[in-house]
Amino acid sequence: MQDLVTVVGGSGFIGSQVVRALARKGLRLRIAVRRPHLAGDLRVHGEVGQIDLVQANIRNPASLAEAMDGAAACVNLVAVAYEHGRQKFQSLHVMGARNAADAARKAGVSRFVQVSALGADADSPAKFARTKAEGEAAAREIYPDAVVVRPSVVFGPEDNFFNRFAQMATISPVLPLVGGGKTRFQPVFVGDVARAIAETVVRTEVAGRTYELGGPAVYTFRELMELMLAEIQRKRLLLPIPFPAAALLGAVGDLVAATPVPPPITSDQVKLLKADNVVSPGAPGLAELGITPTTLEAVIPTYLYRYRRGGQYAELAQVA
Repeated sequence: MQDLVTVVGGSGFIGSQVVRALARKGLRLRIAVRRPHLAGDLRVHGEVGQIDLVQANIRNPASLAEAMDGAAACVNLVAVAYEHGRQKFQSLHVMGARNAADAARKAGVSRFVQVSALGADADSPAKFARTKAEGEAAAREIYPDAVVVRPSVVFGPEDNFFNRFAQMATISPVLPLVGGGKTRFQPVFVGDVARAIAETVVRTEVAGRTYELGGPAVYTFRELMELMLAEIQRKRLLLPIPFPAAALLGAVGDLVAATPVPPPITSDQVKLLKADNVVSPGAPGLAELGITPTTLEAVIPTYLYRYRRGGQYAELAQVA
């Protein structure tokens, strides 16, 4: 294949790591983002001249044409965890995927990778999961051989999972356990996800496949909160919240989402928590791409220390 890859939405938490993984394979990269002037740090992930930035908005098909010109492969990473302002699930997850795939096809791009999410389901009660499934279908309408990658909850230094709840634990004596904290997750390290996506770009034999990415262990939500609290050395009450009550919290979160402040939880996220987020039995995943999953326990100490009293000097502070 030619060595130019267009990465749409490459400036986010997962995207920046995908850029790094692709650059390490010696590929030339064109990163399509809404605000390229804020993404200049992506260039340090590669050699001089290896990584280029262009302006594009996935809601605007015309803006994607330049980003696709001359590329051999495209990776679409655009997604949001909750709706706010003009950032809607339908316009980004569904129409965005269709716009990216259509622009890529018109430019003669031969490979297309759609990054979705574990739990994507056209029949899900959660709009996030439904639109993720619809985005997969939209991409494969144009690229029947598109590769779909579905990661579980992704963890790493800039994640929006452990960081969010650890931050909450620094100011609140109580952490809610929606549905009793029984929902199961299979957290996967962001570096492993990035390497997997890079492999789907360069391996021709993976065309048309769907990969479900999960880590080496499955945890309940309660167990994840207990691990996080042990790591930040804080004791907090873990309060089970029945789903009906959690729906009220989600409704309040929906109002918060209309402001610049990130909501603690939305009504759609409450619906998501009613279903486990684990890899399907027999589904191709990290192993099929030659990747050994990284354990949660090996990574979270490298960044959650900042939420301890005393930060990285917490142990010294306790001794003193």
